[in-house]
Amino acid sequence: MPTGEDVAVGFHPQGRRVSISDLVPTKRISSQVYQSRKYAQIVASVLQVGLVEPPVVSPDDDGTYLIVDGHIRINVLREIGETEVECLVATDDEAFTYNKRVNRLTLVQEHQMIRQAIRRGAAEATIAAALSMDLTTLRQRNRLLDGICPEAVDLIKDANVPRAVFRVLKRMKPVRQIEAAGLMADLNKFTGRYAEALLAATPDEQLVSRRIKHVPPERGFARLAQLEGEARNIEAQYRAVEESYGQGQLDLVVATAYASRLLQNAEVLRYLARCHIDFLGGLQRICGGTRVEPDQLAAR
Repeated sequence: MPTGEDVAVGFHPQGRRVSISDLVPTKRISSQVYQSRKYAQIVASVLQVGLVEPPVVSPDDDGTYLIVDGHIRINVLREIGETEVECLVATDDEAFTYNKRVNRLTLVQEHQMIRQAIRRGAAEATIAAALSMDLTTLRQRNRLLDGICPEAVDLIKDANVPRAVFRVLKRMKPVRQIEAAGLMADLNKFTGRYAEALLAATPDEQLVSRRIKHVPPERGFARLAQLEGEARNIEAQYRAVEESYGQGQLDLVVATAYASRLLQNAEVLRYLARCHIDFLGGLQRICGGTRVEPDQLAAR
């Protein structure tokens, strides 16, 4: 078990108020982002509620700070005339650590922003105005993750997941939620239809409430049972492939390296060209080498 001294701290314990003029961007934001509806929502949110999540910066040798996370928020503050911003100061400048795979506000991030604003005392009407939505929609976003376990949320929090997926996950028990969220994340397939397919393949004992059994015609019932069985089989096959993929990749790299060394031997090349010419061509394609014709081997 690692001790407290063994764990690297990602941020300085205290935030730091930094002049916006001292912040140096580390990436370029496209003009499409500044023209998007989400950008307008962020602007309105900062004006109405303030900055909910501080930017992350890393100190540079010349006294400036590299922006690790929060380019859009900082640009909004600059546009509205702010000169300073409270920042989290990172102990490294690795931007990937701070979730740079995401280039838009996801539903989970929006939910967390709404929750944090409410905890800080902002009125629902003020937040709704800031996000350009009505009170009913705001309250729905505030309850977005009710009934979904944190482990499942963590698997999909950075993806652009539609609301339909969250409605489906709420019908599953926590263990199945984690399985379903993991499958969607592994396949990068976050659609309502795929979530419904996973729900259809979920046994009744893994559902929050059992399905109401409608008695379909005999052929329809048989077809439904067949589809549910196929969905379970596909899921099992996917898991099996996932478990063996890493070892298969390693074996392939080792085998390719060994074959490449063999093909560097002129005697082996002549033998394969004489007795197994098709096999030689296949090996050369696998190794990515240039095909050697039999008449070229005579010069070796």
